[in-house]
Amino acid sequence: MGGHFDIDKLSLELNNLKEQTLTPGFYDDVKKSTEVNIKISGIEKEIADYNNILSKINTSLELIELVEPKELEELKTAIAELELNTYLSGEYDNLNCFLEIHSGAGGTEACDWCQMLARMYERFFEKHNYKYEVIDSQQGEEAGFKSILLKVTGPHAFGYLKKEGGVHRLVRISPFDANKRRHTSFASVNVTPEFNQDCDIEINEKDLKIDVFHSSGAGGQSVNTSNSAVRITHLPSKIVVSVQNERSQLKNKEIAMNILKSKLYAIELAKQEEKAGEFKLNDSINFGSQIRSYILEPYKLVKDNRSNYESGDPDKILDGEILPLLEYNLKNIK
Repeated sequence: MGGHFDIDKLSLELNNLKEQTLTPGFYDDVKKSTEVNIKISGIEKEIADYNNILSKINTSLELIELVEPKELEELKTAIAELELNTYLSGEYDNLNCFLEIHSGAGGTEACDWCQMLARMYERFFEKHNYKYEVIDSQQGEEAGFKSILLKVTGPHAFGYLKKEGGVHRLVRISPFDANKRRHTSFASVNVTPEFNQDCDIEINEKDLKIDVFHSSGAGGQSVNTSNSAVRITHLPSKIVVSVQNERSQLKNKEIAMNILKSKLYAIELAKQEEKAGEFKLNDSINFGSQIRSYILEPYKLVKDNRSNYESGDPDKILDGEILPLLEYNLKNIK
């Protein structure tokens, strides 16, 4: 176990964090002190879990002939969970994140596929107690979404979703085709951590194009008839961020700026070779660029092209049962 879990390194990091809490004025910065204390709690739990499992192993070795099969299974599960934590120990893995989905080649089919992916992730969030909110969405002309942006809040939100970035491909009999022909649709997924608001990114106001417009929605009270929605275009990078979930234009602008800063900071990190895998951006949304295929016809299969994960039950996966897939990819994709 020592090869997987560097307890000495964790203990050193824990001591350094605790020393920070003793410095004068540490608690004057509420946000920073809260983040440090969250890290302390997480490391303390990881060390405690490790020591608890190690104690059980030592006891089991001493009493191996008396150990019940159920106890061995429980121990095996605990070790697997602890091992998974080592794949969620990246510097940014415990951050909240922004998940955005864009429809690609395929017209109405792709917009519907974009909505199906959004539902898949939303079902996953609901099943595992993650909070999410729709920051922005653009409806398709006939069905689904042209794009949708979600903010995801919860433990290791970015860590679990960081491998989802890329092009997702759907093959099915089209419900929009009267001739019941098979169609292939594409949508891209991008996942960006919600970095600390004071991340070291300077944005020149001259580089921004800011538009305001009416919020869109399902109708009734959900539609804001004032020009509260905000779209910010960062001209040098061509990044566009739209936010329309708040009734206040100022609040929407603040959220949009924070998302833009996170995206720009992620680009800077992507330039560093050791971070490239976590922050790879997706420029192409078409055939041949997919990271994963979801095939509903002529047979049923979900296959991830990077890890070779396969499932013969795409309906279950599209209903949000993606935890095994996420965990498998964490362990098998560099």
